[in-house]
Amino acid sequence: MLALIGGTGAGQPANLQVTRRLVVRTPYGDPSGALTFGEVAGRPVVFIARHGYGHTIPPHLINYRANIWALTQQPVTHIVAIASVGGIRTDMGPGTLVIPDQIIDYTWGRKQTMFEVGEHPVTHVDFTEPYSGDLRSALLDAARQSRVSVVDGGTYACTQGPRLETAAEICRIQRDGGDMVGMTGMPEAVLAREVGVPYATLAVVSNWAAGQQDSQRGVVFSAASGVFEAAMMRANSVLEALVLTGV
Repeated sequence: MLALIGGTGAGQPANLQVTRRLVVRTPYGDPSGALTFGEVAGRPVVFIARHGYGHTIPPHLINYRANIWALTQQPVTHIVAIASVGGIRTDMGPGTLVIPDQIIDYTWGRKQTMFEVGEHPVTHVDFTEPYSGDLRSALLDAARQSRVSVVDGGTYACTQGPRLETAAEICRIQRDGGDMVGMTGMPEAVLAREVGVPYATLAVVSNWAAGQQDSQRGVVFSAASGVFEAAMMRANSVLEALVLTGV
């Protein structure tokens, strides 16, 4: 069964036919909310809103460990995270869909591992390729099947939040090789790696990052113009095509 994690602006998928909800308790505390089970194109899917269903949990306070643990206690085979990001690279303007292949982590103080000192042996996971190559390929195939344009690859820079970045910080991220910026990509990706579930991100660009393109005078979100909403509709088409492949 495919698990979906929704982020800012990416609430419960419109094409998800809900069948039930389940409150889960975890060894790491409460997840962001109940798990929502349903069907997309007749296939089973489970969904969780990482910011909570009222969008009340800021990025640095999300219980990523509880969310991942709760999902993986279900018969989940793959996890796709839908993430809202700011575009840095010139081909990643508002409304663009991106399937990133790398991460730079600028966060601090977040619980980065399921294996706490004293409870488990020290565990070092290979994170050379932070996203599942097979799942990324499946997402790219799904985009082609649904005739939706996506950018193949790019580096997701994860910042602490909840404030947006300064123009100088975005310049630094750009020099480091970051192509888009978000606040929730880590430690979500590494926790999925620790529990052995293939994980990939479908990023939706909501705005130019600070100081880029038309944001020199301040960040302008695309939601007001309907660009982000249209992009989310395309993202849902990709996810539906992915589900139909049997992932």
